[in-house]
Amino acid sequence: MTPPRLPGQDALARLGLPEPRRAADDSPYAFPDGGTWRTELPSCEGPAVLEAVLAESERLRVPLHRISQGSGVWMLTDDEITDMVKACAERDIELCLFLGPRGTWSPNASTLTASGGAGARAHGYDQLAQCVEEAERATVLGVRCLLVADEGVLWTLHAMRATGALPEDTTFKVSALVGPVNPASVSVWEHLGADSVNVPSDLTVQHLAEIRRMSRAPLDMYIEAPDDLGGFVRMYEAAEIVRTGAPVYLKFGLRNAPGIYPVGGHLRTVAVESGRERVRRGRLVLDTLERLGAAEGMSPLGSRLPGELRRFQR
Repeated sequence: MTPPRLPGQDALARLGLPEPRRAADDSPYAFPDGGTWRTELPSCEGPAVLEAVLAESERLRVPLHRISQGSGVWMLTDDEITDMVKACAERDIELCLFLGPRGTWSPNASTLTASGGAGARAHGYDQLAQCVEEAERATVLGVRCLLVADEGVLWTLHAMRATGALPEDTTFKVSALVGPVNPASVSVWEHLGADSVNVPSDLTVQHLAEIRRMSRAPLDMYIEAPDDLGGFVRMYEAAEIVRTGAPVYLKFGLRNAPGIYPVGGHLRTVAVESGRERVRRGRLVLDTLERLGAAEGMSPLGSRLPGELRRFQR
């Protein structure tokens, strides 16, 4: 396959400046549908934001494979979850809801220190059990993708899925809040039951190629990361991220946006407007891929399953 054009490559070549050597290998993997990349719209916090996001994605022609939420299942009523499930199902979009409670939102002193302590992981038996409760509630209401920020929670939910306690087509997405940064750690998350892994947006294309030597789990990567995850904007690198990291979800985040977690009516306006702008950022990413000759390879809309992955034996 012809590699995508690098930004400015042709003009610089005419000036006698040679194209840099592509040091990172192409990924040998793809989604089971044959695609190498899908799209994700994060931070879609409730039905009002979802309605705005869906309208804007239609207006700007931004295809969406997955829409994810960060405040958590526990911050939504049954009716709100049902409305979101229905709206996404009508458009064949996967809806992913975060599990909680999490350590950062509970009375755990270590999370308030400079190190952040254990961060968003589930503290103690109680929070592990509460995440299980959230997973059961969400799947009963029709949610088939759950966002997880703890190894133990993931391993527990994977066991529940394997034994039929959760629907077998439920998928688990590892949060950016605990994103692994090396090939071995990504492989461990895959073996624990992850169906996609959100790696930090400061990983280089070489890092992604290294990960692909050990794991075939789909990667999620913010092409524009929120400020609290670094604020990186890697629009011009999206083509190389796909080339080396496939299969990958391109996440349309938003820098310089107010924090909204956990969201509610008091933050609805900023949540809605931030959602619309994330869609516009997605349009910019897609336009850049088109200009660089890298727009091919998108999974068919409605695709959601990760393919065959490796798991630890219980």
